[in-house]
Amino acid sequence: MSYYVSLGARIFRRIYGPKYEDGEWKSRTKRELEELSKGENIVKWIKGQRISWLGHLERMEEDRMPKNIFTQELEGSRRRGRPRKGWREEVERDLQVLRRWRELVIDREKWRGIVRQAKAHSGLYCQRKEEEEPE
Repeated sequence: MSYYVSLGARIFRRIYGPKYEDGEWKSRTKRELEELSKGENIVKWIKGQRISWLGHLERMEEDRMPKNIFTQELEGSRRRGRPRKGWREEVERDLQVLRRWRELVIDREKWRGIVRQAKAHSGLYCQRKEEEEPE
């Protein structure tokens, strides 16, 4: 757990930056960072932002560059060893419970609710009965 606390403080220090006080720049304390972030968990916040951006990408027109980059398959080969996790794999892992996310992304209000739940909870982002339909 302490790893996530130090990771969160490090990320928030980068987001909020140093403060200028008495003619010099000083690093912010953990207490100042907690006040600025209002106690928000940085890991959950990042997951929520990732899910939000995925929804934006899916609704984007096909000729836009970010959409092309997201849907395009890269040519060539990877280096030896274990492949690095890509952005897409991380988002899919965040949404592993949500099987029909491509259909839900079209309804912007429903998607905002999912993003809100992702920021509030670390595991389940939506109710299973909403996502499953009888076949």
